[in-house]
Parts: sequence; structure tokens; C-alpha cells
Amino acid sequence: MKQKYSLLLLSFSLVSGIYAQKKPLDHSVYDNWKSISRAEISKSGNIIHYTISPQEGDNLTEVKNSKNQLLLSIPRGTDVRLTEDEQFLISTVKPFFKETREARIKKKKPDDMPKDTLLVYNLAKNTTSRYPNFKSYHLPRKGSKYIAIASETIIPSKQVEKDSTANKTSSAKKEKPTPVVHLLHLQSGDTTNFIKAENFQISNDEQYFIFTKKGADKDTLNEAGLYLYEITSKKLKKISNGKGTYKQFTFDDAGKQLTFLADKSPEKALLKDFKLYYYTANQDTANVLADQKSAGVPDKWYISGDASLNFSKSGNRLFFGLAPIPRIKDTTLVEFENAKVDIWHWQDDYLQPTQLLNSRRDQMRSFTAMILPKQGRQVTPISDDTYNRISFTDDADNEWALASSDLGYRISSQWDGETRSDVYVISLVDGKNKLVAKNLSGSAYLAPKGDYVVYFNKEDANWYSFHIATETVKQLNEGLSVSFVDEENDVPALPGAYGLVGWSNDGKNVFINDRYDVWKLSLDGKAKRQFTHGQGREQKITFRIQRLTPVEDPRIRTSYIDEAQPIYLSGFNTKNKYAGLYQLGKKNIEARWTGPYSYKMLAADQKINHLIYTKEDSKASPDVYLLTSFKREERLTNINPQQADYNWMTAEIVSWTTPNGHQAEGILYKPEDFDPNKKYPIIAYFYEKLTDGLYTYQAPAPTPSRLNIPYFVSNGYLVFTPDIRYETGYPGRSAEEYINSGMHNLARNNSWVDSTKMGIQGQSWGGYQVAHLITRTNMYAAAWSGAPVVNMTSAYGGIRWGTGISRQFQYENTQSRIGKPLWEARDLYIENSPLFFMDRVNTPVAIMHNDNDGAVPWYQGIEFFTALRRLNKPVWLLNYNGDGHNLMQRQNRKDIQIREAQFFDHFLKGAPAANWIKRGVKATEKGIDWGLEVD
Repeated sequence: MKQKYSLLLLSFSLVSGIYAQKKPLDHSVYDNWKSISRAEISKSGNIIHYTISPQEGDNLTEVKNSKNQLLLSIPRGTDVRLTEDEQFLISTVKPFFKETREARIKKKKPDDMPKDTLLVYNLAKNTTSRYPNFKSYHLPRKGSKYIAIASETIIPSKQVEKDSTANKTSSAKKEKPTPVVHLLHLQSGDTTNFIKAENFQISNDEQYFIFTKKGADKDTLNEAGLYLYEITSKKLKKISNGKGTYKQFTFDDAGKQLTFLADKSPEKALLKDFKLYYYTANQDTANVLADQKSAGVPDKWYISGDASLNFSKSGNRLFFGLAPIPRIKDTTLVEFENAKVDIWHWQDDYLQPTQLLNSRRDQMRSFTAMILPKQGRQVTPISDDTYNRISFTDDADNEWALASSDLGYRISSQWDGETRSDVYVISLVDGKNKLVAKNLSGSAYLAPKGDYVVYFNKEDANWYSFHIATETVKQLNEGLSVSFVDEENDVPALPGAYGLVGWSNDGKNVFINDRYDVWKLSLDGKAKRQFTHGQGREQKITFRIQRLTPVEDPRIRTSYIDEAQPIYLSGFNTKNKYAGLYQLGKKNIEARWTGPYSYKMLAADQKINHLIYTKEDSKASPDVYLLTSFKREERLTNINPQQADYNWMTAEIVSWTTPNGHQAEGILYKPEDFDPNKKYPIIAYFYEKLTDGLYTYQAPAPTPSRLNIPYFVSNGYLVFTPDIRYETGYPGRSAEEYINSGMHNLARNNSWVDSTKMGIQGQSWGGYQVAHLITRTNMYAAAWSGAPVVNMTSAYGGIRWGTGISRQFQYENTQSRIGKPLWEARDLYIENSPLFFMDRVNTPVAIMHNDNDGAVPWYQGIEFFTALRRLNKPVWLLNYNGDGHNLMQRQNRKDIQIREAQFFDHFLKGAPAANWIKRGVKATEKGIDWGLEVD
């Protein structure tokens, strides 16, 4: 026994020695910490490729086979594509990060910046070709033969002549590069070059190559126009003549009809007059199919140049866009003599800031129209500005389209937080419509065969079908006791649905999610079946149908559930947080795998013999794995081996009961070298609910402003992330209920928690909760609040400048959870506004709020700061100039990590205060001294 005890002590000492040798993370590690940005497997399963990206620097793309053998390594490779026959791999190769950085430092013009290279790899021959300085390329969706590559090259217009008299070389103007498109035959390597070609496209059947030529300013050679090159016969044909803008080249599914838009008005014309053109092989040139004078085009409307063109599957219908002809600005007026004013009107559908932000989008807005190209030139408008959305079946050959109109409901979205709609179906035969649902709060879907509309109504939390022919409505979930809406909804708004999954192959059934299971409901309302056998609710596992292979046909947007094929389900165990993949059986569900991990980027070959995914947990970064025949798992990458050198963290669920008797849980992160005989400072980080991320990897990274958990844990902190459940009207009290009690629970039951060194950190909604907590308790030794609201009375009427919408909806119906307008709940708005209680604050607090915050007006941070300053309380405000609600600029993210560490180290560990904490940084020293040093 003594011997075993001695061995045990030796074992512990060895483990402690190993941990002691590990370094704490520091701020220099971020750039080289890597992630998988893309992982794909080919249809055959023979080719796997993925990209490994550092946070800053040059990425690496690797290509492997199903035996985990490296076929090709592509430094700086990105945007990888395989040809349909899997014989060739195409990749963009970016310039070195260092070269681009140096060019930016030197402020080089875009044309002088380092250029991309295109790599073409022949998998059969293991040969590589590179095409430097390319600008773009086009590989047809199912292409295997050709690729078109655009570049620019200097083509000398004349030879430089020598002045024999002066015996000097005459100066010549720098030649402008000429655009060239190379049509490359992949197998032979033969290239056909098209000088001065610009916009270009290869048809999906690889029969045609289309491109435009701009032509010279005077175009004496008559080069400008649109050209069609027949690839097999090598015949070049000009199918539309003249200078202009040519766009939206679109073939029908059979490759027999071509349509495009062209505007040939003078270059300086303020109004662009696009026309719809049409071409088939038996025509000499493309003809105008529709313009603003065509029959059926409304008066003062024209063909939109911003809409997409789409044929129906049969090719009998062509859909395009119409738009009202806009008013043109009077250019004769002197700009500086005109007033610049925004006029807000109480009956406007949208607030003026929203209108201004969306003005470009609204100017480009178009409305769907249809023409039958084989039958004539009659235009049939399908929608106008009454409708805000219109959709068709996948083949678009059915009679009915689905449309919705939010007309009359737009103003109320200011406080509702959503826009209600009237839902219609519109006949593509005669243009008549039928009302499906009035004043709908919810969503609507057109069935695949265009015979039903399925919609969800939030008002009564039910799913319905509308049979278009008979105009009958059926409640699909009638008689079912299970809820189909969010069972955990804790905002004042009506709960949303768990979602529509897909449709049966015959289009007669729809698949709907509840919280845990999937249901199969017939559109006629007669049949109802629990597709996942009720095992989800029974085991508290959320099952969702998982598509492992992509849909190849871009026309098919509908998700079909084919019961004749194996059906796979993702599963998330809400009790232990395990994730897994399952297979649905006739009577039960079989686990293919499940465990304490998160799985992402799942993809399989066509036969689902080979499956790739990333797998991660709190300790292992998301590497790529290959699973063969659901039996043999093989790891393909090891992207962060350096992690083994650093003191990492462990994660565990902590449960407790709140003062009001609620069961609560949170995640506790401990250092890998945790010693229960020590006392640790602890920081609580929170938002709403975070425990579902127990097995999610968190890379050490300069975050947008959330707590960098790996850094702090590695450096000797405990971090606690409690879930919060809210009571309408009392979001502040709810935060107290869960956060404070969770921290008290940890300190009371664990001697290794230092109750005198507790901190809190939150961003946005979390920042608000930080501000509230420090007005209600002195238990925290330091607080960090990012982009907080502190005054709900002023924020209520504010604008979210990123979208231009009012903030009222947030307080009445969504996250802020007051549940009523300001004048109906004055006391609640004041109670939940920390500003009115700042005199109670005794906690040092750092605020980050930036002057370009598009979500929370940054004057909220100013109100926070100036109140505490007036009260002579220790407070700091960081404004990262021009940055947003969350930090977007990486240099700012790096800076805030350093300051946040210095702040908590000072107040929770007793480290000396950095100069910015001690005395700030004067405006006269801005950009000279950052205040990060310690005197």
C-alpha cells in the first residue's frame, strides 16, 4: 500500500512538472493560431481538400485522396474547385501576405498591387500549370473541358524609335494594359486568346463562349459589342453590335436559348435604358425581346438593369424585372446653392435613416415580369410595388407563384420588431390572385408542385395548408399536443417556429420540426406521423435531418426528404451537451457516433462511403477527420500542435439553484494546471445562454470585444459563463438572479475561488447587464462593459444607425424584454436603466463604446462615463475611432486584449497599473503614446 501511495505521489509530481513547464498564453500567439476555413469532398470520395488559415498571414490548401495521402500542397491557395470529371483542380493563389502589406504601406494604386495567380492541377498526370496576374476566371458548373481566364497584358502599339540626330531614345507613354481572355482546353493545354474581351461566360454545356468588347473611344473598327464563339466549330459571331453595357448572360436549361440585358445609351446619359435581348442559333443577331415600349409594360416603367434573368425549366417562360423610370437629377442646378435636408414624415413607411441607408437598394429594386419568348413579345407583369416578395416552384412551369405584401404594416414594425404580411398566390396564366392569409405574423412556403401553400401563424402557434384550387385551409398539427414553437422563449414577442424541414418526393407531405423531433404531416391534413419516433423528446435529444451530399442542380432549391434513401440526423443532447450523427430506422434511431464534441462542415461523397467533418471540444481545435464506411475514423490535420506548449483549460458544467428556486447551470473554465490548494481570481462572462457551447473550441484570438477566455484561463483565472433566463419586465433582476447567485455558489462551495477578486465582463446585451449589476452589488472588484445601454429611456427612442431602424421594438418585444412602450411602463424603464442608480457604484469599470456603433448609440457609453465621472467614481472609456459595435479592425482587437488583461490583472491580481489606467492618454499624445507601459 505504501509503495502504491509513493507511486501515486510520484505520478502527481510528474504531472505537476509537466504542467509547470507549459507557458501561459501571451498576446504574441494570436496571428499563427490556425483554423479550417473550408473542407470539401468530391462526389466520388477520391478527392478531399481543405484550407488551413492563420488568423493573420498566408494560408495553406491541401489536397488529399481518401487514403489520407497528400496529392498537392498549395501555399496561399483559396477558392478551390474541381471539374465535374474530377480530373482537374482549380485554385486561386493569393500573393504573399507580406508583399500585400508592404504595398499597402507604400499606398500603391490597385493596378500596382500584387496580383493573384491561377493554378490548374491535373490530378491524373500530377502536373501543375500557373497563370499569373489573372483577374477572374469562369468554370462552368458542370465543366470538365474548358476554363476561361481573364488577365491583362501590355501589347505594344508601336516600336520606340531612336532620334538619330540627338542620339537619344525618344520618350514613350506608358502603354495601358489590354484585357485578354484565354479559353483554355484543360486536357490539351491549348489556348484560344481573345484580345480586348471583357465580360465573359462559358455555357454550361461548354458549347459556347460569350464575351464583350468595349471598343476604342471612337471605335472606328466597329469592335464594340457582344460576341458568341462556337467552341467546337471555332466560329466567332458578333450577335449584338455597339457600345454599351452587356450583362446577365443566361441560357435556358437545354442551352438552346440565350438572353441578356444591354444598355446602349450614350456613356454620359443619366438614365440607363436597358433592353431585353434574345438569341437562338438560327438567328444572325440577337433581337430585342422587350423594352419600355413593349406591350404590357406599364406606362412610365422600363426594363430593369438590376434584375436577374431566369428561364423556367421547360424554357417556355422567361422572367425578368421591370421598374418605374426614376426621376433624374437636374444637373443645371448649382450644387452649393441648394439646401441639403432630410424630411421625416410621420406617415412614411420607413424612417428617414432607413430610407437613406437603403436608397441605393431601393433605386435598384425591380418587380418580376414574364414573357413567353417562343410565342411573342407580350410582357406580363407578375408583381409591382404592392408585393415585397415573390417566389416560384423550382421549375417555374406551374401556374401559381407565391407573393406577400407588407403594405399597411410597415410603420408598426418600428415597435413590433417584425413586419406582418398579406400572403397571396398569383396566377402566371391570367395574373389573377387569391388571398391565402391576411395580416400574417409568420412565414409561408409554396409546395413543390405549386398546388398548396403551407404557412405558420405565430398568433396561434399552428401550421396550416392552403389548397389553391379549392381555397381550403387545413390545420396540419390539429390534435397534436406537442408544441411547434420555441418552448424556451423568454422575450415578450410571440415565439417562433422550429422550422419547416422539407417535402416528400411526391409533394404531398411536409416535414416540420418541434423542439426535439421531426414530424411528417400530409398537406390535406389527414395524416400525421412523428417521423423520428418521439425518441428526441424521450431522450431530450434535438434531432434534425442532416443532408450530407449537396444538391447539384442549382434550380432545385426545395429540400426533398427521400424515404427510399438512408436518412441521417444530427443530434444534440440537451442534457449532457453531446453531439452526434444518427441514422433513422423504421422503428428506432441508430447512433452512428455521439460524444463530447462539436461536429461541423459535415460532407460526404455520393454513396456516403466517405464522410469528412471537423471535430472539436474545449481542448482540441477543429481538425478535419475522414470516416470510412462509418467504421474507421482518421484524422487528416493537426493545425495547432503548438497548443501543447501552453497551459490550456478544462471546461465543466456547474449546476445550482437560484434564490427564487430556479435550476441553473453554467460553464466553469479552469486552467489545465489547476491546483485546488490555490485561490484563483474569477471573471464571469455572460450574454444569454452559453452552456450549449460546452464542447466548442475557443481559439486564443483578439476578439471583437467578448472575453478572450483561453487567454485569461491560461494566465491563472477561472472563467464562469452562466446561462440566464429572463422574466419579462425585469431583465436586470434576472441577470442578478442567475449571475450573482452562480458566482456566490462557486465561492461558497469552493475554497479555491477568491471571493474578493471577482470580475465581470460583457459586450452589448452583456455590457448592459454588467452596468446593471454594479449598481446592485459591490461583490465585484472590477467590471468591463462593452457597448452597453445604460439609459433605456433615451435608448428607447434612438436609432440603430447600422440599419436606420428605431430601437423601440427591442424594448417592447425582443431582447431588452420590457414588454411595453415607455409611457405605459415608466417605472420599469427607470428600474432597468443603470444610469439612474450610478450613485450606488463602487466597482472600477472600463467601458468600450465606439463612435461608429451601428447598434447601440455610443452616447449610451458617454452617459455611463460622465455619470460616474460626476460622482468621482473610477471609470475609463475606450473609443476606437471609426470602429463599430463589435471591433472589426484587427489592430483594435489586439489593442483591447492587452488593455483588458492589464485592467483585470491590476484589479484582480494586484499587478501595477498600466499608464492608461493610472493617468490616461492626453489628446496631444494620441498616436504617440498608447499608455500601455507601466512606470
